[in-house]
Amino acid sequence: MSRLIVISNRVSAPTAEQPSAQGGLAVALTAALREADGVWFGWSGETGNGRDLRFETYDGVTSATIDLPEQDVEEYYDGYANRTLWPLFHYRLGLTEFERDFQGGYERVNRLFSEVISPHIEPDDLVWVHDYHMVPLGWLLRQQGVKNRLGFFLHIPWPPTRLLIALPEHKRLVEALFAYDVIGFQTREWLETFHDYVEREMGGTVGPNDEVTVGGRTIKAIACPIGIDAREFIAGANGEVAAQTLSRMAESIDGRNLIVGVDRLDYSKGIEERFHGYQRFLETRPDARMNVSLLQIAPPSRATVQSYQEIRASLDALSGRINGAFAEIDWVPLRYVNRGLPRDVLAGVYRSARVGLVTPLRDGMNLVAKEFVAAQDPEDPGVLILSRFAGAAEQLDQALLINPYSPDEMADAIEQALSMPLDERKARWRKMYDNVCQEDVIWWRRRFTDTLSAVEPAVA
Repeated sequence: MSRLIVISNRVSAPTAEQPSAQGGLAVALTAALREADGVWFGWSGETGNGRDLRFETYDGVTSATIDLPEQDVEEYYDGYANRTLWPLFHYRLGLTEFERDFQGGYERVNRLFSEVISPHIEPDDLVWVHDYHMVPLGWLLRQQGVKNRLGFFLHIPWPPTRLLIALPEHKRLVEALFAYDVIGFQTREWLETFHDYVEREMGGTVGPNDEVTVGGRTIKAIACPIGIDAREFIAGANGEVAAQTLSRMAESIDGRNLIVGVDRLDYSKGIEERFHGYQRFLETRPDARMNVSLLQIAPPSRATVQSYQEIRASLDALSGRINGAFAEIDWVPLRYVNRGLPRDVLAGVYRSARVGLVTPLRDGMNLVAKEFVAAQDPEDPGVLILSRFAGAAEQLDQALLINPYSPDEMADAIEQALSMPLDERKARWRKMYDNVCQEDVIWWRRRFTDTLSAVEPAVA
């Protein structure tokens, strides 16, 4: 059996210090690595000389990490990855920063990864590279003589051609993808926008059986939506910690209907627009005010990037204005929490909610939507309100799909969700639940790796 080599910006494999894999992606990949005796390579998150790999094996999973020089962190991670590619790929051209130094740092770090990892790749290994931080890594591995099957999965959206061409040397970035044998996207929409770029900008063709050809090179490009570890999350939602959380939440909301949002603090998540939609609901339905409460959990991220500092300041001010305008002495309409919660606690929070408000402005998938569905009580499920611009909307089409930019549409959806009959809630939930369970993170991982195993590798 071939080993699986996983390469990503950060490594989430279990270690002695952190014995439990964090999140569904980590669970799926660590299971695959354990089965295949593989290795997970990535950045440690620390600064250092950037050349010495540190290997650690824990519970049958081997990880290998390197430190990066401080300048590389600034240019590769804070710069090109999170101030250039992230906003551009999320359709936020106005927030995108084009700095030549950023691009240089990005290519330098990818070259470093190729040089330190390639000696550890054996001839029969499957190599799976993840996300926008590592787009050119496959091409650079080919330059190091790696002839293995190489796969790449993009966890975020692929932008329309008219946006992508704003990126300096955009064609060079996309050409690098053709060093891989299989490329995976979260949805058919992102796959089709990739097809459009290839045809318009590269003179390529899209053939049958997921084949994409540019010049003499043909690769497979597939839609392969990621899921959650449904079995683990459902078990957590029925566990003791979730039950204790459910009891605490019931006491806290005092018979009111809870609306919950859970998002990393990021402008792509539409939290500011969500607050405006909730504000519109409170303004236009005064009789309903005292019967609802919104809990928004938003742990901060990328605190050194200015745009993230600005969104946090904006949300702090907006939440204060909403509470100042509508709160009563015995009721606060909005609770805004800037820290993360353990997954079993989150499962209890989701189950306590009558409405899950998942309204990103643009999202590759959005696993919170799937977690909300998995956590519900089958006899009394809550209603998912979901942005039609989230990748999850393709699969979870029984949610109330909305335009997150419209506060009136969001307010109407909240009213519809709160008044929805039990039979309709159950019917909508069951279809989404079946999808969450069937196309879970294990299904996703196997679909991609089976596709990669079946292709003929490129000749370097």
